[in-house]
Amino acid sequence: MKPKELQPLVAELFARGRRRSVRVAVEQEFLVADATTGAAVPIERVRRAAAGAIAAPYISFEPGGQLELSLPCTLDPVGQLRTMVDDLTHRLTAAHITTYALPVDPRPEHEVPLQLTSPRYVAMHRHFDSIGPAGRRMMRRTASTQICLDWWPGQAGAEQWRVLNLAGPYLAATFARSSGPHGRLTTWLETDPARTGFDDRLVADDLVAAYTAFAAGAAVFTGSAAEHLTTMFPPVRPRSTYLEVRFLDAQEPSDVAPVVDALTRLMYDDAHRRIVLRRLEADRVHLGEHWLAAADGQLDLELAA
Repeated sequence: MKPKELQPLVAELFARGRRRSVRVAVEQEFLVADATTGAAVPIERVRRAAAGAIAAPYISFEPGGQLELSLPCTLDPVGQLRTMVDDLTHRLTAAHITTYALPVDPRPEHEVPLQLTSPRYVAMHRHFDSIGPAGRRMMRRTASTQICLDWWPGQAGAEQWRVLNLAGPYLAATFARSSGPHGRLTTWLETDPARTGFDDRLVADDLVAAYTAFAAGAAVFTGSAAEHLTTMFPPVRPRSTYLEVRFLDAQEPSDVAPVVDALTRLMYDDAHRRIVLRRLEADRVHLGEHWLAAADGQLDLELAA
């Protein structure tokens, strides 16, 4: 994909908000299984069981049938998540469906088929298979807790981007629930390095130029430039007015509060963010190594503390 096609669209992704709001949105993913057999559950069966849930408008699905709750922005994300999940779990249980907040599905690959078979996902699956087995494992057998946070204008917004990217390995390791060769983070590191960016390529002074080069360097398996940008999977994804933290393992909903606390302090507390940045900037060139160590469960967490 040519940079000149991507650059205007990337500039929109980095537009940033106009005010210093402090909202949070949680995107919680679950693995899904039949309560009796443990088998994968067809998406339509899950959709029917969840039809009357409070969370029904916010439910979507990942390629392997993982259920995702993409909740709206709020000042009480933990309470909102708890209410939504309790109600949803009650309804799914009544339909003999169980959900698990696990980062990696323990079921073997042949038991978790590709359920979303649109041209986009079929092409993505084919592309990842050309690289190795990690891509299909990522698509069909992993789950995450993703946190979305308001992205501020000016210098503070630039700091927010940098601190989330530089602190990413430490946060991922602190809240890790999987590690080693088959851990979720290792899976992402091996899926397609050209489009995941677990290094310092995106910690740059000119963010639009850096992200444009990043996207231009990834293989194209979709149509337009806009579609291509949706197939980029960096640890922190720019969303124009907010940032999406994508590097966390799936957390139990009851354990999300410390994650939200850590991220909101980094994003919304100017003094704390700048102290952390000063500590991390000197080690920026080793960011890729830190991601590898975090995935292997070997990262020194003294700095994270």
